Amino acid sequence: MTENWTVAFYYVGVYMAFIFGGQYYMQNRPRFELRRTLIIWNCLLATFSIMGACRTLPEFIHVLRNHGFYHSICVPSFIEQDKVSGFWTWMFVLSKLPELGDTVFIVLRKKPLIFLHWYHHITVLLYTWFSFTEYTSSARWFVVMNYCVHSVMYSYYALVSMGKYPPKMLAMTITVLQLTQMIVGCAINVSAHNYLSNVPPRACGISQINIKLSTAMYFSYFVLFSQFFYKAYFSPKSGKKAKTEPIQDVPKASKKVEPNSYPRQRNGVVH
Repeated sequence: MTENWTVAFYYVGVYMAFIFGGQYYMQNRPRFELRRTLIIWNCLLATFSIMGACRTLPEFIHVLRNHGFYHSICVPSFIEQDKVSGFWTWMFVLSKLPELGDTVFIVLRKKPLIFLHWYHHITVLLYTWFSFTEYTSSARWFVVMNYCVHSVMYSYYALVSMGKYPPKMLAMTITVLQLTQMIVGCAINVSAHNYLSNVPPRACGISQINIKLSTAMYFSYFVLFSQFFYKAYFSPKSGKKAKTEPIQDVPKASKKVEPNSYPRQRNGVVH
């Protein structure tokens, strides 16, 4: 990863070319259904996220209980000493590449693609690959939070792709969890900056440039997710009843649901 993390920029280039080229190609063509493929895809990502949460959360809790808050932010023992957590951290980093596949389904199924979706995917991929080269110690928090949120999110997507629609409150809860993740992420970066400013050099395993990048990323996510949350739940509706749902386009119980329907808004990714 140290020698090859910049390859991620090439992947981002291909990703962006697919987004705009794919949308142009599909403009006057019928959309693909891909329902079975979508079910398998979401089930795989949900299973992966649940396994990742189960394998990294115990180390996280152990460190907080036995070594304290400072250790959880400044000591990368979750990579250097714990082989299980270290492996699943590496899997987390690598998973940000195949997760770009979420966008493939949106483009081929001609669903609305919002800025937050592809911006989130690109920045997470670049940041995680860069951070892993530094064994960024505060990433312990980011990895565990993301695994846990994705466990719920992709399980929700899997149910919806199967035609089973959970209560609308669950979609709202997922967005709240994502917003909470952004707030905690910013707070961890503030704490890391304070530790880095008050401890001897190299006593905290994170660089200033990493803190700046991470803070900018998490803060931008918070702003974008907040806007998304407001528009989905609290913005005044004019004319016909709004069709967008918080993260997914969840049909009302009184409306007929097409067997192959799938939520039109796929964001809450975050990612």
